[in-house]
Order: sequence, then C-alpha cells, then structure tokens
Amino acid sequence: MQWTSFLAIYLLVWVLSAFVMLPWGIRTHDELGLDKVPGQADSAPGNFRPWRVVVRATILAAVLTGLFALNYQYGWIGVSDLDVTRLAS
Repeated sequence: MQWTSFLAIYLLVWVLSAFVMLPWGIRTHDELGLDKVPGQADSAPGNFRPWRVVVRATILAAVLTGLFALNYQYGWIGVSDLDVTRLAS
C-alpha cells in the first residue's frame, strides 16, 4: 500500500473517530451547576474541551488504522468473509 493511501485512510478514520468522541464526557450547565446565559439552549455543553477530543480521536484513529494495515498485510478478514449472501443459504 502506498503511503498516500495509508494517510488518506488514516484521515478518514480520524474524522469518523472525532465525531464518535464528541459526546464523551460532555455535561450541560445544569449538570455542572453553572449559570446559563439568557437564550442559551438547555443542551449546550458546559465543559467542552476540543483538544481532548483531538487527542482521543488521534489515539483511536491510530489504533484502528494500525489494525486495518495489519489486516491488509496478513489478510485476516477478506471480502469472502464479508459475503452476507452466503449466510442466507
């Protein structure tokens, strides 16, 4: 696999990981006992830390991309293993 393909796969997995990590650890102002600004949504986060999301997404994406690369090299799971039509018969 070329390094550019590996980088593209990593970036795609990173974006997906970032969206998965967004809601983890987030609390609302009511849960934290903080005052709300007039007009603020009740569901607005009171403790959003974007760098924490970036770090978590980077770690998760590195692990998942590493597993993908190992599977690509050693062929643990192939296309024939994912054939759902074979399971129906």
